[in-house]
Amino acid sequence: MAEAVFAIGHPPSAIWNRHCSIEPELIERIMTDANEAAKEEAIKIPDVLPVLPLKDLVIFPFIIVPLSVSREKSINAVDQALAENRVIMLTAQKDFQNEDPGEEDLYRVGTVAIIMRMLKLPDGRIRILVQGLSRARIDYFIQTAPFFKAKITRIEEPVTKDRGLEVEALIRAVKQNLDRAVSLGKNISPEVMVIAANLDDPARLTDLAASNLDLKLEEAQAILETIDPVERLKRVNELLTREINLLTMQQEISSAAQGEMNKSQREYFLRQQLKAIQSELGEGEELAEEVENYRKKIEEKMIPQEAREEVEKQIKRLERSHPDSAETSIIRTYLDWMTGLPWGVMSQDNHDLARAREVLDQDHYDLEKIKERILEYLAVRKLRGSKMKGPILCFVGPPGVGKTSLGRSIARALDRKFVRISLGGVRDEAEIRGHRRTYVGALPGRIVQGINQAQTGNPVFMLDEVDKIGADYRGDPSSALLEVLDPEQNNSFRDHYLGVAYDLSNVMFIVTANVLDTIQPAFLDRMEVIRLSGYTDEEKLMIAKQHIIPKQLEENGIADVQVAWTDSGIMRVITGYTKEAGLRNMEREIGTICRKIAVQVAEGKTDQTYRITDADVEQYLGPMKHFAEELLERDQVGVATGLAWTAVGGDILFIEVTAVRGKGKLSLTGQLGDVMKESAQAALTYARAHADENGIPADYFETHDIHIHVPAGAIPKDGPSAGITITTAIISVLTQRPVRRNVAMTGEVTLRGDVLPIGGVKEKVLAARAAKLNTVILPKLNERDLIDVPEPIKRDMSFHFVDHVEDVLQIALLPRDQAEQKTTDRAGRESHPLAKPEPADHEHIPAVAS
Repeated sequence: MAEAVFAIGHPPSAIWNRHCSIEPELIERIMTDANEAAKEEAIKIPDVLPVLPLKDLVIFPFIIVPLSVSREKSINAVDQALAENRVIMLTAQKDFQNEDPGEEDLYRVGTVAIIMRMLKLPDGRIRILVQGLSRARIDYFIQTAPFFKAKITRIEEPVTKDRGLEVEALIRAVKQNLDRAVSLGKNISPEVMVIAANLDDPARLTDLAASNLDLKLEEAQAILETIDPVERLKRVNELLTREINLLTMQQEISSAAQGEMNKSQREYFLRQQLKAIQSELGEGEELAEEVENYRKKIEEKMIPQEAREEVEKQIKRLERSHPDSAETSIIRTYLDWMTGLPWGVMSQDNHDLARAREVLDQDHYDLEKIKERILEYLAVRKLRGSKMKGPILCFVGPPGVGKTSLGRSIARALDRKFVRISLGGVRDEAEIRGHRRTYVGALPGRIVQGINQAQTGNPVFMLDEVDKIGADYRGDPSSALLEVLDPEQNNSFRDHYLGVAYDLSNVMFIVTANVLDTIQPAFLDRMEVIRLSGYTDEEKLMIAKQHIIPKQLEENGIADVQVAWTDSGIMRVITGYTKEAGLRNMEREIGTICRKIAVQVAEGKTDQTYRITDADVEQYLGPMKHFAEELLERDQVGVATGLAWTAVGGDILFIEVTAVRGKGKLSLTGQLGDVMKESAQAALTYARAHADENGIPADYFETHDIHIHVPAGAIPKDGPSAGITITTAIISVLTQRPVRRNVAMTGEVTLRGDVLPIGGVKEKVLAARAAKLNTVILPKLNERDLIDVPEPIKRDMSFHFVDHVEDVLQIALLPRDQAEQKTTDRAGRESHPLAKPEPADHEHIPAVAS
């Protein structure tokens, strides 16, 4: 309602004359009359006054301030005051942005003032000149429309009669601080300083000083509400001290900036003189030679026009820079990178398909799918020439199956350079795109660094461990790689450091990962995924004989020593000391045996022939570390064998189910994930829905609790593929039909009993074979996946493909007559669980698996 445009402490004529065009003599006469009237009315302040809310302004007693009034309520309040006795209550509103404040939005302590002059403006606003008379408190509001009117109480300030040394010291300190603030640049008029120098009243001095400080609304209001003059003097002195500190710091900053500017001008002048001196002495020849060398490099290389213009621009900057300046060093580094990159340099591909196949076969056993894909690329490249874009392959498989080494073999088969960068744990987007040159120590991203390392524009570029890329506040490297791995975009990849486009379309990118779940979908969509499954024991045997053993003999210096490895010895290492889908641990164990032989050879036993059999392996490596999962000792009720897929290969797991007297509760243990828990609930619901078909009493589920447990409780387990296994185990308990111990199964189950397809078929079949399980139940739709399983394994095993749980139960469960016979043969110790139980505190249904 009121905006302050004021210079507190100026004489009334100077204040008003600044904003209104009135004759000075008239102003002086008006001011004199107003001051006399104010003195007369200072002791006649009415109890009820109109209230004028102020925006972001606090007015102190005895201070003259011009105000601009524009809001309707405020204009009405001013008109009412002028109509009565020109006295009005001024109080600040708490939120200056509030255009229509209420009672609760106004401070209760304000200043009673007299309106000394009023002027109406053409736009409807009015200007008034007011002088504070006294502090006052609003007791309550009488009305809020058409203007605020309130019952007020004048606040009498205590008179300081006996001023001690402390008060005198505070008065002097305030005066000295005012002088110091003015000397540091504070804008306080000389008239105010003269008045302050002649004031000895603490109350008047503090109000005058506070009104001339740039205080926040809350700070000024706090001064106004402080009644004790001595306490007010202390607070004003503290605020003055803070203001002096701010002014001192501001002056230091200004002086430093001015000094820096003067320094820069001086350096430029001296640099120009130095350049002239160097020219006279011939010392500028080194820089000229360096510039000429850069220009020669860009002429030799097929640099695109955009990059050429940027390099030329930086060369000109280098010519104008001082040889020893920091900027010169940055420009040199940039030019070194730009002229060092292999612009237009390509290695010649070897299109001999027979040689490529030979190289791939030498380095890797099997992996026919990947070898075929590389030969396809070579064939198309041979037919289309350089028009073909580089493929983007993604090798996915367990650790140790040869993903990284396969990249090297591909580069060797193509006669290309090989570059590998590991992205595991990378969280900064600048690792891919580089840092901008404004940063100290900026460098290109790892993509450009790899190209520079290869010194060709078409290397085989391997991005290793992309499934372990992180993301945080610095960006998402996966998103930055989208451009790199998009054949439609990577012909103009723009690194932040280079600042120009670089063509990556001829690069053959190979990406490796252990799992696909953690890879961003948009990132995964740009790649051709090729899966590498785990090796069978027979494949490991062949790889060990053809690749690993010769390599370890060579690395341990015993290639010339007679070391004979038997197949049984190698198989003992594979099955007894390793449990993995890949080859790393097997190579590590073979290397251990070779090192122990090397110790004996180093001791002089060179004429001895070392034969490694299964019995010798234990002498070198100690007791076996792993034992193959064995079949159950017998067909058991409530125990079914399932198949699982893990990141390191397949595995088997036993599902154990038992029933005890209870109230129909389902218990799940074994650290199961949410998906596996839901599969168990679906299996139990199916069993309840088909209770009549399986001869289960209708009230059985209300009187018994079902407990499902998956051993190896320290290992988290999840996924839907154990659905038919859980269903089989549950129905085995409910019908007392044992599960065949040589049957393994995998598949998702629905509430209708349908069996849905699953993944990881090859790994699961290999796990079943390792556990000596010769019968595997698979979903019907997974029959096509058996093409990935080696023929020797398929010949040794029996596969059943099902599309409903009833088919699973017919295969996995013993017939009812055989089940009853087995129950009778068990020493007659157990009654049939479907018979009515005798009363007992805890009834236990037999069929708990150990």
